[in-house]
Amino acid sequence: MWKSLNLLDHRNIILLRELIVTDFKLRYQGSVLGYVWSVLKPLFLFAILYVVFVHILRLDRGIPHFPVTMLLGIVLWSFFTEATSNGLGSIVNRGDLIRKLNFPKYIIVISGTVSSLINLFINLGVVLIFILLNGVSLSWTALLIVPLIIELYIFSLGIALLLSVFNVKYRDTSYIWEIFLQAAFYAAPIIYPIQMALERSRVAAELLFMNPVTQIIQDARYALINQDGSIIRSTDLIHDWRIIFPWIVIIVTVILGIYCFSKRSRYFAEDI
Repeated sequence: MWKSLNLLDHRNIILLRELIVTDFKLRYQGSVLGYVWSVLKPLFLFAILYVVFVHILRLDRGIPHFPVTMLLGIVLWSFFTEATSNGLGSIVNRGDLIRKLNFPKYIIVISGTVSSLINLFINLGVVLIFILLNGVSLSWTALLIVPLIIELYIFSLGIALLLSVFNVKYRDTSYIWEIFLQAAFYAAPIIYPIQMALERSRVAAELLFMNPVTQIIQDARYALINQDGSIIRSTDLIHDWRIIFPWIVIIVTVILGIYCFSKRSRYFAEDI
């Protein structure tokens, strides 16, 4: 993979484009609402969690614009789960193509994650509408969402590469990852403010920021929604070398994913 990692090759670009288009078309083929489901799914989840955790359990802690911060967290988390899950099953799902054609196999994983990225941009448009309706004034800090999305995509791609390798050999990988995602969703401050963890223990809040997804979501909330200092970033709590720990996790994950994928990709046609 190291030698063939060249997306600028004309043939690779064409193949990647066709895989992305095909994946996006097939995803909602046969459904009445089609692509609208890419927006409705996170909105339905948001509506349910909003009623339960804000109106019934009162977990918002009086934070201004908390419903919008929760929606943004759900949208970013939905991208992470969708991108990693799509990448996980991409090699097995494209087994017929792998056996027939000789091409860089990583393109299949990238196509699955890029397809999820398209959904993310659509959902961020919905989030933007909610932000404006809630009277949040956007500032120049909103531009910081771009590098944060890139950071989240790189992390998701690294995990997708790694999981796709394991899934070829061990088909239980998808079930284990699904269980892990369910646990991680409630462990991360997505449907509850990180202030809850901070009230109980500063150490617990700092540990939450060791998770790259938590760091990205909180920084994205600060970039788009923070107007009164109510949104806590990693830099607000951590002032030593641990501030770069999420990036260490991302870099190690990507390197490990590329290494394992390059070692096993030549055997995919035999193992599938």
